[in-house]
Amino acid sequence: MSCSEERGANTGASTSQQKKYKGVRQRKWGKWVSEIRVPGSQERLWLGSFATPEAAAVARDVAYYCLRGSSTLDNLNFPLMLPSGVRPGLSPRSVQKAASDAGLAIDAQLIANKLPENEGLKDDKSGHVGAHGLETGCWELAGDNCGTWEGSELKEGDDQAFSICIEDYI
Repeated sequence: MSCSEERGANTGASTSQQKKYKGVRQRKWGKWVSEIRVPGSQERLWLGSFATPEAAAVARDVAYYCLRGSSTLDNLNFPLMLPSGVRPGLSPRSVQKAASDAGLAIDAQLIANKLPENEGLKDDKSGHVGAHGLETGCWELAGDNCGTWEGSELKEGDDQAFSICIEDYI
């Protein structure tokens, strides 16, 4: 066997079947981490350590967008999942916090979806669970609540809907 054949055989054997995301790597012990270089400097911005590669990818996307602007959407892993509050021009510390928060929220959501009591969640036909298993939510205008918005998520066999109202946060 030639040297190049050996290298090809070794890389094929060690390649994981998981999708690779930009700016994400896996530690030896299984955690997924993300960091990004600050434009115009040699400084790296640590975004965090996450349980899932998708969470690390979303954290990287948020930081990338905040540091480089909206002209870079083609370089994002999940361009449709940017949180509404992020914007270009934030300080590196603010970018770090926004990215970490977004990643941790995705981790929590994905882990909650994997719990045994959530096995009965409607997904393909209901539209409640989006791409990559991330909840997209179902938002409706609440009839008697003076223009507030409510979201609901139904489980099979559950007679009560979980409801969130914007007034809860004001």
